[in-house]
Amino acid sequence: MIISRHFFKICIILTALTASAQPPVHHSRIGETMTAQGGVLTITNVGKKQNHDWRDTATRDEDVFSPKSVNFHPDGTKYYVNSLEGCATVVYDRETNRKLKVIPHRHASGEGPLWNTPSGIYKFTHYPDGQKRGFSGKPVEATFSHGGRYLWVPYYRRTFDLNAQDPSAIAIIDTRVDSIVRMMETGPLPKMIMCNHAGTRVAVTHWGNNTIGLIDITGDDPSQWHHLPYVVVDHELKLDFSLTHEVNRDANSGLLLRGTVFTPDDRYLLVGCMGGGGIAVIDMEPEPRYVGKIGGISNARHLIIKNGYLYASVNAAGLVQRVPLDAVIQAIEHRQGNSITLHGWQVCKVGGGARTIEASPSGRYVFAACNSASALYVVDTERMQAIGQITVDSYPVGLDITQDGRFLVVTSQARNYQGGNAVNLFRVDYADSLEAEAYHAALKASPADTTQVAAEAQTVESAATAGWCQWLKDHALVAGTVAGILLLVLLGWIFHRR
Repeated sequence: MIISRHFFKICIILTALTASAQPPVHHSRIGETMTAQGGVLTITNVGKKQNHDWRDTATRDEDVFSPKSVNFHPDGTKYYVNSLEGCATVVYDRETNRKLKVIPHRHASGEGPLWNTPSGIYKFTHYPDGQKRGFSGKPVEATFSHGGRYLWVPYYRRTFDLNAQDPSAIAIIDTRVDSIVRMMETGPLPKMIMCNHAGTRVAVTHWGNNTIGLIDITGDDPSQWHHLPYVVVDHELKLDFSLTHEVNRDANSGLLLRGTVFTPDDRYLLVGCMGGGGIAVIDMEPEPRYVGKIGGISNARHLIIKNGYLYASVNAAGLVQRVPLDAVIQAIEHRQGNSITLHGWQVCKVGGGARTIEASPSGRYVFAACNSASALYVVDTERMQAIGQITVDSYPVGLDITQDGRFLVVTSQARNYQGGNAVNLFRVDYADSLEAEAYHAALKASPADTTQVAAEAQTVESAATAGWCQWLKDHALVAGTVAGILLLVLLGWIFHRR
């Protein structure tokens, strides 16, 4: 009876540990709404696609498989969802939310009429026959070029490359027909991708080895586009992982280069270093070169520039930070060596796991997909305060907004096979005409306003602490299970001693 009683207690403890370790899973519903503080805007869930509840046939879509990112076409008529584990890009009509097409990323070979001639810059070193091998690509992020005609979609890795050590690839989709019309190789484990304002360069941020690829896309003929030499941030990682045992490359990848944005004049390329702290700066003139890292921020995941401000999401701490772009440029120009000192960061607390951020047309509001909070947050940029939030399906990562600011899409991945596998479409209704006026002004290419330097930033978590906190959040179930096993061993030892 004593052993049974103790065993019963152990079961209770293990159940509690497991329950507390795994964050609760949330699911959104069509029709849910939220009004921000002061009634300045209202957000309503007007559409959903999901692959976690087979009973809900109205929203079920089996092509939604670990949706990573989402991009509205510049004309606002449709949006593209990158289904990472589904190895496909899914196209939806914005007005009806009807699925228009599924673009598969499955290739019989890395050679053929779709492929550009190999650049010689990215070479297969672990898989000598890698260029000839068939594979599926795992689409991560995307960017448009040529006025929205082309959508560029990098692959996290080719599926045969277990630990993302050899060249991956980019699919170039012609949005007029929503089909892949060109393929190019990239460096290892590309994530973020961005086209410059002039439409002449595409930057591909390689999470896998501290490098940034550059592609010359001058002209309208895809067969003429070609790779330029890549840029190294600090040092290039030497990749020599196992070919048979999987390694966590989301963690074992150096500086974890992520958020990528060109300054409005295309002079500088800014890249967030999620793992090493700061924001890397690439001077694009006369030849692209790494010049240093901006300090005052750590664990920066996504970067945008709006109305004379640089905005960044800080993942683990759940923050949105901003600093005047003029201050950024001055700090770069007055740098000492590779160290770029920058003060004047403003900080706004949002939900945990702040991932993708986007701004409304006027720049008055910034929207943030907060992963561990399972919520879409709204930030009032005049006060740099969160003024509202609405539940989305658990573990949101991707977010985009139409150019007129009226619609938002948020993608939610699964974590430990829980939650996620959903795409939510929201309508945003503003209380005044500010956003409409800003949208029409942007169409006329009005110059953006530059504001004064704001208040000094709060102290944020160090990169090491932020990374450890995020690991615990992402692996909470594993940590709880290990703790439970250790507790069982300890109690068994105590009983044996008795």
